[in-house]
Amino acid sequence: MGSAISELPSRTPLSDTAETGLKIVVVGGFGVGKTTLVRSVSEIRPLNTEEVMTQAGVGVDETADVAAKTTTTVAFDFGRISLNERVVLYLFGAPGQERFWFLWDRLFSGTLGAVVLVDTRRMDDSWYAIDRLEHHKTPFVVAVNRFDDDTSAHSLDEIRQALALPGHVPLIDCDARVRSSGKDVLITLVDHLYELALAQEMTQ
Repeated sequence: MGSAISELPSRTPLSDTAETGLKIVVVGGFGVGKTTLVRSVSEIRPLNTEEVMTQAGVGVDETADVAAKTTTTVAFDFGRISLNERVVLYLFGAPGQERFWFLWDRLFSGTLGAVVLVDTRRMDDSWYAIDRLEHHKTPFVVAVNRFDDDTSAHSLDEIRQALALPGHVPLIDCDARVRSSGKDVLITLVDHLYELALAQEMTQ
């Protein structure tokens, strides 16, 4: 227990130069790696609302391809990462099970952008997240979390086609366990938000 706690990020104070805070939501199917992504990139000890999975979830939560998963998020995860001296992201990881989807619309309130995590073994689980973000007109990027036991090796072009993603939506590979990889995903999202804001200014 002590060693596990020591591995958690220390409580890093927010820089005095931080002037822009962006709320970002991480969404996707059950067991896709949302909690892992928030935990790996957060510079503060993340808030997790994980609970041990019990027999009550049998037949309710779809656990195919994630049989080793023993805990699940029941509200949301929260973390923080400073991309540079001025820009800070506040990360909210949404629960993936269908029975918790009612929380998503509230989490989307005030959100400037989102990350949709995709597991190619369960790509159909991504549809609801994409649909809700499009409904809320929330800009997003799609990150394919490559698992060790994923032998399908679908290319990004194949995944884009399967998800019917428009060409302007960024699609990248990632490993949610690796901080640098997770940070690349967030930087991609911030760059996407900047490009969209710039395009909107030019049309006004």
